[in-house]
Amino acid sequence: MPQISAFFGIIIRMYFDDHNPPHFHAAYAEHSAIIDIQKLEVWSGYLPPRVLGLAIEWAAIHQNELLVNWEKSIRQETLLPIKPLV
Repeated sequence: MPQISAFFGIIIRMYFDDHNPPHFHAAYAEHSAIIDIQKLEVWSGYLPPRVLGLAIEWAAIHQNELLVNWEKSIRQETLLPIKPLV
């Protein structure tokens, strides 16, 4: 699963040829969640509230880039790195 970004200990990844809805995987320490790109909400899993807020903030800023990467992942193309939240 390619890593597309990392910030404040949060690792953002996408699987190739993954299931809908468009989403990304966020991991922090022993926690992980799947976050819907279009709705910007947790689809499954858990992240501590502060970490979830940072992940959602980042996703809102980079929503279009995430959707481009989602389409690339469906076609099993190389995913583009996305700038971290700073």
